[in-house]
Amino acid sequence: MPEHVETWWARRQWSKAAPVPYPIGSYREFWETYPVLVNQFHPDLNNGIVISQVPPAADVYLLWQCDVGHLFVATPTEQRLRPGRSRRRSTWCPDCSALAGAGRPAKPRTTLCAKSVAEHYAVGEAFQSECAPRPASAAEDLLRHKLIARLPLVESNAVRVSRPFFTHLEVWPDLVLPDLRVAIEYDTTGRDGLEHVGKRELVDIRKDRLLRAAKWEVVRVRTGKLKPIGPFDVHGGTSSRTVDRVLDRLREIRGDLIVNAWLS
Repeated sequence: MPEHVETWWARRQWSKAAPVPYPIGSYREFWETYPVLVNQFHPDLNNGIVISQVPPAADVYLLWQCDVGHLFVATPTEQRLRPGRSRRRSTWCPDCSALAGAGRPAKPRTTLCAKSVAEHYAVGEAFQSECAPRPASAAEDLLRHKLIARLPLVESNAVRVSRPFFTHLEVWPDLVLPDLRVAIEYDTTGRDGLEHVGKRELVDIRKDRLLRAAKWEVVRVRTGKLKPIGPFDVHGGTSSRTVDRVLDRLREIRGDLIVNAWLS
């Protein structure tokens, strides 16, 4: 009988006596033949597990999301067998398939914010959004001003993404660098120690994945005991040294010549 993904993963950790029973990439070659399923599978919905860690015949319930926004549960085998001879995208989602069979257009379950203008922009395009929140703390605002003093003037505060992020087709990095396609975030645990940890950290990871899928990169300044969650994260506060580290990361991402010319 299929197991919940968390139970299945824990059991495989025990049986293989390894914290990561299936390393990332173990089944990449197989899943590459199913690009639609790769697109529908989200690690943030499946206990942080990526699809290349899932054996094709694993008896486990996974959560999938189609392009329209429908969420549904299916095992890997059920998903692979669902389309039959058809390769239409709608047949990979039971809700879209049922609606198509009934002659009705598929409707997303996610109700998008009516104020957002993201749909008027291409995926990966930066723009000014009235939905973007204000700086969460005085420290974040201080670092923002120190970075802006070293970087060209930034007018955008949002980036269009391909999938809904809660009720928006946009995300709001703390600082948006459209010319470099890099987003900068400032993370603290907050006054009560609850920010950017646990489930909220998973939201950060989901946000970063959406940005990277839109061909952007992310640099997070992680404070206190927060550990890096991305390849270019730095540890620091609001000092000038932290600003220097962020600029070094920009050079790593886009190259010395481009960044140095862009800063001058």
